[in-house]
Amino acid sequence: MNTLPVVQIRTTPSLLSIDADLGQFSLRQPKADVQLHTRPAKLTVQSHAPELNVDQSKAFAAYNGGNMIDMNARIYSGIQQIFLQNIANRVQQGDQLAEIHRPGNTIANIIGEDWQGTSFPEMRGPASIDNVDVRVKVRAPELQFTPAVSELNVTVNRPEIEYQRGKLDIYVKQYASIQYTPPAIDVGM
Repeated sequence: MNTLPVVQIRTTPSLLSIDADLGQFSLRQPKADVQLHTRPAKLTVQSHAPELNVDQSKAFAAYNGGNMIDMNARIYSGIQQIFLQNIANRVQQGDQLAEIHRPGNTIANIIGEDWQGTSFPEMRGPASIDNVDVRVKVRAPELQFTPAVSELNVTVNRPEIEYQRGKLDIYVKQYASIQYTPPAIDVGM
C-alpha cells in the first residue's frame, strides 16, 4: 500500500526583542550659604570724681580774725558798742556827781574808779566745732548700653535636578517564516 505524499509546512514565529532601561534622576542640592554678622554689645560708663568743698573761713576767723573785710566789720561794730557803753558810764558818773550830798559819792570815789581803760573789741569770730563746713558732692555714673545686633543672611541654593533618559530598543530578533517542503516525487515509474 502506498501512502500519499504529504507537504510539510514549517513555520517559525517572529520574535520581538524589547530592551528597556529605566531613566535615572539625579537630585543634588548644595548647602545654603549662611552669613552671620554680629555687632557686639557696647557698655560705656562715664564716672565723675566726687567734689569735696571745705569752707574754713569761720575757723580762720576764730584763729586770726579771717579776712580783712570781716575783721574790720567786727572791730567797727565792737567800737560802736564800746562807745555807747562809755557814754552810758559817763551819764552814770554824772548822775552820781549830781548826788554829791550822799555819803560816799565824792568826786574822788566817782572819778577815781575810772582809771582802767576799756579793752579793744574782739577782732576774731566765735570759736565753735561747726566752724568748718565740709560738703561732698557725688554724681551717679552715666551708663550707655548699646545691645548686640546679629544679622543673619541665608542664601538658599536651588536643587540641581538631572534626568538621564532610559533607552527603549525594540527590534525583531527573528522574522516569521513559512517553509513548504514538498514531498519527494518518485519519477521512476
